[in-house]
Amino acid sequence: MDAVDSAGCVVRRVRESEADALVGIDSVAAEGDGERVASIRRWCQQGLAVVAEGVSGLLGYCVVEYTFFEQGFVTMLMVAPSTRGRGVGCRLLDAAAASCATPKLFTSTNVSNQPMQRLLQRAGWSPVGLLHGLDEGDPELFYLCQPQTGTMHT
Repeated sequence: MDAVDSAGCVVRRVRESEADALVGIDSVAAEGDGERVASIRRWCQQGLAVVAEGVSGLLGYCVVEYTFFEQGFVTMLMVAPSTRGRGVGCRLLDAAAASCATPKLFTSTNVSNQPMQRLLQRAGWSPVGLLHGLDEGDPELFYLCQPQTGTMHT
């Protein structure tokens, strides 16, 4: 999984000891969200995250779980605010698709999260459904990537 791109970014499995570093680049956790911090620690302990790392340190992370109808689901994709717009999100999504252990890989984002929707479209994911009721007034839009036919971005 340790693939280095032309910009020197490597995507690899997270180390349990990197939980604090992930908290530092996660804009929600860094603002003191205790639930997010606890989730990051659990994801690191269980080895569920992959990280993008550059010469300056960790740039982002992605978590894939298999609790969504027994299919892969990108539970979390986070890119450090200072690194957004540089292809790190696509690299992490590609790594998730390449390592997915099920025929389908899903994710979701709020309708209000336009940057994530643009990223998913660039990465070749297809919108597959809309769910109302999770966040009042901000429906959740679901996407599908079929790993066998997913588009790889470098």
